[in-house]
Amino acid sequence: MDEKTMNTENLEQEEVEVVEEPQQEAQTDTQPEAPAPQQDEKLAQAEEKYLRLAAEYDNYRKRTAKEKESAWTNAKAQTVAAFLPVYDNLERALKQQTSDEAYAKGVEMTMKGLQDALNGLGVEQIPALGETFDPNRHNAVMHVEDEAAGENTVVEVFQQGFTCGDKVIRFAMVKVAN
Repeated sequence: MDEKTMNTENLEQEEVEVVEEPQQEAQTDTQPEAPAPQQDEKLAQAEEKYLRLAAEYDNYRKRTAKEKESAWTNAKAQTVAAFLPVYDNLERALKQQTSDEAYAKGVEMTMKGLQDALNGLGVEQIPALGETFDPNRHNAVMHVEDEAAGENTVVEVFQQGFTCGDKVIRFAMVKVAN
C-alpha cells in the first residue's frame, strides 16, 4: 500500500469515528431518565416560591389601588372642608331678609353654583331634619323634650353636614328630641 491509500483509509476511519460519536450522544440523550428526588424537591420549592411571589404582587396591586383611592378621597374631603365656611355664610345670607332682589338673586345663584360644584365632586349633604339621630353622621349639641317628635329624632339643624362617599367631611350639628 502506498502512502496515499493509507492516508485515505485513516481519514475514513477518523470520519467514521467522528460521525459515530454524535450518534452515541444522541442515543444517550433520548433515553428517559427518572427525575431525582432532589429535582422534584427543587421544582416544588420553585413552584411554591413563584406562587408566593404572585400572591404578594396581587396583594401589593390591591393595596396600592386602595391607597390611591383613599388619597384621592382624602384630598377631596380636605378641599371641600376648606369651602364649607363659604357655604355656611351663603346659607346665612339666604336666610336674611333684604329689599334688594338683585342681591338676593345673586346670593341664590352663587349658592346654587357652589352646590353644583360640590355635587360634581360627589359631595352630598347629610339628611338630618326629621331623621333618626345617628352618631356616625350627626353631632348632637342640644337635647329637648318634645312629645310631638319621636324618640331620638332630629328637630333642628344648626349646621349642615356633608359626606364624600362613605367618608364624613363634617358632621351635621343638630338638636335631638326626647
